[in-house]
Amino acid sequence: MPQLNPNPWFSIMIMTWLTFSLIIQPKTLSFTPTNTPTNKTPSITKNHPWVWPWS
Repeated sequence: MPQLNPNPWFSIMIMTWLTFSLIIQPKTLSFTPTNTPTNKTPSITKNHPWVWPWS
């Protein structure tokens, strides 16, 4: 079964992982978000019971 032979695919996976973690990830993490998170005060909603017309 050729799927059990990790010889070519393991090196490709390691190189891809290293490329992502060392080159691509720091570049994407350096971007600043456009919308900074703000603290929002929770609004208290009052529940009104439903009046059933047939009761």
